[in-house]
Amino acid sequence: MPPLELTLVVAVALIDADNRILLAQRPEGKQLAGLWEFPGGKLETGERPEDALIRELREELGITVKEACLAPLTFASHAYETFHLLMPLYVCRRWEGFVQPLEGQGLAWVKPQDLRSYPMPKADEPLIPYLVDLLGF
Repeated sequence: MPPLELTLVVAVALIDADNRILLAQRPEGKQLAGLWEFPGGKLETGERPEDALIRELREELGITVKEACLAPLTFASHAYETFHLLMPLYVCRRWEGFVQPLEGQGLAWVKPQDLRSYPMPKADEPLIPYLVDLLGF
């Protein structure tokens, strides 16, 4: 069996003043449609993870994030059937603007202890305990 292609995706746990975490629902027509995930996306060629996250948050949610407000927390490494996903997860508590679904995706602000009630891609699930621990639940 040949090795799987490595796909690098970056994600963020946006945390509001009430310690809720933003989840985005993958829109119809995309792979894993209907599942809930942490916002983010694929890196473009030559792009740094932080720059990709800042770009994705502007494009998908209409918010401006400064690099200094992104703190790396952990990462996911998961083998899907056709590729291997490596996904650093950052935490962000400060941004400018109002979160809005610019790509037609569903959005939900979720308490850490309720994250498991949202169906997620397999790669996102192992990240939940880190956020629960971080937020003290």
